[in-house]
Amino acid sequence: MGGFFGTISRRNCVMDLFFGVDYHSHLGTRRGGMVVYSPKDGFQRQIHSIENTPFRTKFEADLPKFHGTSGIGCISDTDPQPLLVRSHLGLYAISTVGRINNAEQLAEKYFSMGGRQFMAMSSGEVNASELTAALINEADSFPEGIRRAQESIDGSSSILLLTPDGLIAARDRLGRLPVLVGQNDDGCCVSFESFAYQKLGYRTVRELGPGEIVRITPEGVEQLRAPGDTMRICAFLWTYYGYPNSNYEGVNVEVMRYQNGEIMAREEALQDTLPDVDFVAGVPDSGLPHAIGYANRSGKRFARPFVKYTPTWPRSFMPENQEVRNQVAKMKLIPVPELIEGRKLLFVDDSIVRGTQLRETLEFLYGSGAKEAHIRSACPPVMYGCKYLNFSRSNSDMELLARRTVQLLEGNDGQEHLEEYADASTERGQCLLKSICEQMGFHSLGYQSMDGLLEAIGIDRDKICTYCWTGKE
Repeated sequence: MGGFFGTISRRNCVMDLFFGVDYHSHLGTRRGGMVVYSPKDGFQRQIHSIENTPFRTKFEADLPKFHGTSGIGCISDTDPQPLLVRSHLGLYAISTVGRINNAEQLAEKYFSMGGRQFMAMSSGEVNASELTAALINEADSFPEGIRRAQESIDGSSSILLLTPDGLIAARDRLGRLPVLVGQNDDGCCVSFESFAYQKLGYRTVRELGPGEIVRITPEGVEQLRAPGDTMRICAFLWTYYGYPNSNYEGVNVEVMRYQNGEIMAREEALQDTLPDVDFVAGVPDSGLPHAIGYANRSGKRFARPFVKYTPTWPRSFMPENQEVRNQVAKMKLIPVPELIEGRKLLFVDDSIVRGTQLRETLEFLYGSGAKEAHIRSACPPVMYGCKYLNFSRSNSDMELLARRTVQLLEGNDGQEHLEEYADASTERGQCLLKSICEQMGFHSLGYQSMDGLLEAIGIDRDKICTYCWTGKE
């Protein structure tokens, strides 16, 4: 994943930029960067690795060196950015968020048209922001270049530019990720997360529509391209990686998660499948609000049988090495024995993807004396790796727990019946639940239904991307 933040002001913008970018740290773990522009001294840029040190710590020493009235920055889970680009459109900085599936084809096309080179990363791949800039530079203006770039990209790309004349922001073509604009008495900002600028004294003035392009100056926002009619915003924003304080399309993340948990418990009560448990708990951190909603509706007591120690490892997907990540996941969970020993527990997790960490959690609970462990997923079974965002690192769909289990049950023939397996009301759906319980050691397992998830989000379901569950674009 990743996120960006930009600001332009009538005063020095460095502190707003610094804290605005820092508030996107939950979206990535590899690189952080900032570029500031001063009319007198031009562009100043710094990029750091944040794999082992938080953004704030890495950039505090750089703050005295930055000065200017406009700037952009990003947290990136992939490429080093923002980049500085010099072209016939002028000198500008660029940051992007998204995923380019056809990067190799676009690079080859660039070479065939006379392009000479790209700076290769250590993996040999082309930096996505550099490739996007090359596509933009083929046009005679930024709006036309951004439009052509987004239409060429298979995947998605939200784009933020810093030019001497202001900021240019573009939401990806189908609006899979949010882009919001805030304003205060001194200027404007653009952000992935709404709470990032609200804490800095900005108020929301607009949320860009899919494919919309705007120019942002201290005075306000100028539309350069109207939004398209089709939106496919990612549902996982609400269920998992969005921050609790954030709002997307007018729907708050925390409120949605309460509603989601309530709907899960409501449906189980109607089906008379609510298990007899001592406590309902959430898998920290994003599972907690789903669990609160479930507990409130079911009438079961909410508790925290274990807590997550985060001062040294704040996010479970750090570091890069899978073996070390698994060990970190173990070390982070600290039990409250008085709430575990001899207890029957129901845990709500935001999702079940590969199942690795959940297996470790179950071993930890049973090792701490739990009598029973019932698991609920706040979304349907994940059947497909995301091909629109850098959300999942799965190299193959068969890394996903649900897909592996289908293969175990029916082999290749089962892959033709994924929709049935994802529906707990079918015989295949019940077989999936039973098999996963046997593999993982759950006493019971339940997934939120697609209808329940979409009800909890509450916007037009045709505007929501559910590809990772349905495989439908």
